[in-house]
Amino acid sequence: MCLGIPGQVVQMVDTEQHLAKVDVNGVQRTISVRLLADDGLVVGDWVLVHVGFAMAKIDEAEAALTLDQVQKMGADYVNEIDAFNSSSIN
Repeated sequence: MCLGIPGQVVQMVDTEQHLAKVDVNGVQRTISVRLLADDGLVVGDWVLVHVGFAMAKIDEAEAALTLDQVQKMGADYVNEIDAFNSSSIN
C-alpha cells in the first residue's frame, strides 16, 4: 500500500532544484517539492510526502488528522516511515 504521510517543511534546501528538508515524525530528509513549485511553499508549511516527493500542500489540522489515521493503520504506517527513512535525495 502506498501512503502519503504528513511532513513539515523545515528548510528550503535548493529553490532552483525544488528541494526542501521536511520533518516526518522527528526524521528529517531532503525531498523534491517540484510538484508543488507553484504553491509557494515556505518553512513551516505541511505537505503529504510519498517516497521522497511532496504530493500535496495541506494545513496543520489536516496533517494532524492524517497522521492520526495513518498511525492507526499499524504495519502500513511503519512501512511508509521505513520508506521515508530510506529515501533521501542527498
